[in-house]
Amino acid sequence: MNTPEPGSSPGAESSGDCRRVCLTPTRNEAWIIRNFIAATKLWANHIVVADQGSTDGTLQQLEAAAGVDVVINNTEFDELHRQRLLVGRARQIAGRRILIALDADEALSANCLESKEWRMISQAKPGTVLRFRWVNLLPGLQEAWIPPQMVPFGFVDDGTEHTGGRIHNRRVPCPTGAPTLDMLEIVVLHFQYLAWNRMVSKHRWYQAWEYTAHKKKSPLEIFREYHHMYGSWGKSEIYPVRPEWLEGYDRAGINFRSLKSEDVTWWDHEVIKMLYEHGPEHFRKLAIWDTDWNSMAAAIGCTGINFADPRSASERIIHRLLGATQKRRSNWGTRVLERCLRSAEW
Repeated sequence: MNTPEPGSSPGAESSGDCRRVCLTPTRNEAWIIRNFIAATKLWANHIVVADQGSTDGTLQQLEAAAGVDVVINNTEFDELHRQRLLVGRARQIAGRRILIALDADEALSANCLESKEWRMISQAKPGTVLRFRWVNLLPGLQEAWIPPQMVPFGFVDDGTEHTGGRIHNRRVPCPTGAPTLDMLEIVVLHFQYLAWNRMVSKHRWYQAWEYTAHKKKSPLEIFREYHHMYGSWGKSEIYPVRPEWLEGYDRAGINFRSLKSEDVTWWDHEVIKMLYEHGPEHFRKLAIWDTDWNSMAAAIGCTGINFADPRSASERIIHRLLGATQKRRSNWGTRVLERCLRSAEW
């Protein structure tokens, strides 16, 4: 495979003044940001990043990287705000724009560099939503969880306003009735599950944030959503990893195979702050007690506090039951259990 120079896009000869723009939010992504930048530069003309207070060197690496446009996101967690920030900065780039929204722990598959689908994207009319398969690579890199639905990661920009909500929002504008173009060769690789403990830390934070700040879901709903990786995926959604998804990056010296997370994540820091502010009792119905928060707090210099597990025996049993039934949610007995829990304000 002939690897193009960074910033030169495959199929550019057919794209005219088409600018491929990657939109990415970051916060403390030093564990993967160097690989992300290198991989993205192989296909993107521009990388626009909104950094939200990184303290681990991520921001410095971004600012030092040629071709990366960094905008500072000073707000609290709000996906719609940060997406509008990214889209707004991208729209300062002249010419026809193709927006591809990736998180820092994602990359287009390496076979994108030689795929004919670039020409299809370049020829799509403005307002077209670009959908990809979301390939969640699993530990060992032999298998991946691939949900059945195509996911909108891209948009042929026509100036449509980006709308949505504060959490789990679509990353690009998706106008009602917009034409869609589904990619069959190029996929989006997601590396989150390769750093399993880091992913668990992230999901603990999501649970605490949803319960404290968002206040839209019950403890039962929160448990089900953030434990989906424990048995909720059907066998039909597990696929072998195709060599062409990664081999091009291997040859380019971009190593996604030995990613290593930090010992204490920024999500751990944020949960400790919430525990300090609200007290452990506030979180007793959440399944965030699979780690020793006292030891975690001591590791970051917070001493003289008690974050012991506040759950009663019955609450621990409920969490174990929910875990045991995660893969059998359509089962009659599970539905009865959930009905009883809802009536008990779970």
